Amino acid sequence: MAEDTGKSGGNSGLAFIVGALVVIVAVLAFFMYSGGFTQKKSVDVNVSASAPKLPDAPKP
Repeated sequence: MAEDTGKSGGNSGLAFIVGALVVIVAVLAFFMYSGGFTQKKSVDVNVSASAPKLPDAPKP
């Protein structure tokens, strides 16, 4: 017959740690495969505006 030592749930802390590690590895894998924060975005903005021609100043 099996002995009951009175310990129950002794592995719950270990299960929490393993679960946290699985989540961390999943987040890291997501960032590595999706490009993460190192995505290079090229933005080329070319604005050309001509100044309006002002009227001549009155002669004194």
